[in-house]
Amino acid sequence: MEAAIADIDAEIIVIDNNSPDDSCDMVKELFPSVKLIENKDNSGFSKGNNIGVAQAKGEYLCILNPDTVVAEDTFSKLLNFTELKDNLGIVGCQLIDGKGKFLPESKRNIPTPKVSLRKVLGNTNDYYANHVSIEETAKVDILVGAFMWLKKDVYEAVGGFDEAYFMYGEDIDLSYKVIKAGYDNFYFGETTVVHFKGESTLKDSKYAKRFYGAMQIFYKKHFKQNLLFNAVVWVGIKMAHILRKNPVDVEIKSNQSYLYSVDFDPVLVEQLPKPTQIENTIQDIIKNNSLIVYDFKILIASIVIADMKQKSKQENIGFRFLLKNSKFILGSDSAINRGEVLHF
Repeated sequence: MEAAIADIDAEIIVIDNNSPDDSCDMVKELFPSVKLIENKDNSGFSKGNNIGVAQAKGEYLCILNPDTVVAEDTFSKLLNFTELKDNLGIVGCQLIDGKGKFLPESKRNIPTPKVSLRKVLGNTNDYYANHVSIEETAKVDILVGAFMWLKKDVYEAVGGFDEAYFMYGEDIDLSYKVIKAGYDNFYFGETTVVHFKGESTLKDSKYAKRFYGAMQIFYKKHFKQNLLFNAVVWVGIKMAHILRKNPVDVEIKSNQSYLYSVDFDPVLVEQLPKPTQIENTIQDIIKNNSLIVYDFKILIASIVIADMKQKSKQENIGFRFLLKNSKFILGSDSAINRGEVLHF
């Protein structure tokens, strides 16, 4: 993140909703320039972001999940794009998961009750904005809260995130409020951000209950209701809760490791299968069933992201990040389970 704002007049604000671990101490020690707001309780995603926005001084905001990796040129590209636009609402970008795969929720249509019910039944054609290609830039209706770029005055004009949503649904609500206020939302496919989806919460039955409960708030707020409408919404929520299975463990069985670094810790090397250290450049040809470890002491995020997207086309490839000043590698092989952290 600091590399992404190196040439921009910007600030980083981190909101902590009463984390039980030592993450606040870590931020203070390793990132002293970050403005850290420590809330005394966990009042949810919406309220936490509203607190952060109230402290923000810039013209533009970027609502960003903590489990993301941003390329060095992401914000400069967005500034160049958005400063030429009139009537600008929210801008989202191309998101990929920890496996390098595109996340379709990066661009969505308005989830009317009919569309959402179809999604519950397995038909996602109308839910996602599939008429816009992954690399394209175009107007879309709904963007994802993991990455939202917009002007602060637009955020304030529509009242920010609705704090009736604890977690999930608030990004749909904000996107829809911005559209109803007459602004244009855009999907910007010319930059990519990694979102280790699955880190904020596990995708289990509790998730389903909270997510579809949030959608019920959305429908009551924005759509005219009648008995048939209420029945459809209720059935959809119940079916989603019943059909949602608990997370299944995903295990990547790696036969080979590729270590992009000039100085890997020998303790780490001993824990990896058949490690091959590569010091000079990204290697184009690797074997299937491999684990790739990127050392951010020598690699920049934009190169790593591009390599992930390319190598994700191969069979059973896992990715791990070794961040600066850290003694662990991390990554995520599943969108429904927590990621892996390997200490050394």
